[in-house]
Amino acid sequence: MQTLEQQMGFYAAYHQDARNKATHFVGVPMIVFGLFIALGWARIEAGGVPLTAAMLLAAVVLAWYFVLDVPLALAMLAINGVLLYLADLVSRQPVSSGLVWFLVFFGGGWVIQLIGHVWEGRKPALVDNLFQIFVAPIFLAAEVFFALGYKPALHAAVQERARELRAAAGIAARTATA
Repeated sequence: MQTLEQQMGFYAAYHQDARNKATHFVGVPMIVFGLFIALGWARIEAGGVPLTAAMLLAAVVLAWYFVLDVPLALAMLAINGVLLYLADLVSRQPVSSGLVWFLVFFGGGWVIQLIGHVWEGRKPALVDNLFQIFVAPIFLAAEVFFALGYKPALHAAVQERARELRAAAGIAARTATA
């Protein structure tokens, strides 16, 4: 299994433009929310407690985040908890209403991110590594940590790895990083 630095370095190599990063801060949570809505429709009761496929996916991904980095995983636990709660409220609505919410958030999130990649001038990381779908949320949490001055060594290592990967791919470094 790759380390957090390796995973995030790969992702960062595709996300150096500040405008692209900004679209991801909107688009990624929208996609996760939309996905949680759809997965909330797969629901069972276990001992009087509702369990959904959204909860299962969140638990598995969060377990992986905890293996990678506990402080970032705790941040993701809080974020996913809010998204799961809100998505569950939507998924309990009639399917026709929930479907509209799903399409707006899931589809809209992808459109927003793709606009960011046009600005970046680079395809999304998931085209080269589908697993990057799961890296995106923790990468964004880490970007907030970095902006607040937390984990400077990880930030430097991720940026260095991204520079190396971009250089190996023959892609010039961006000057406008944020």
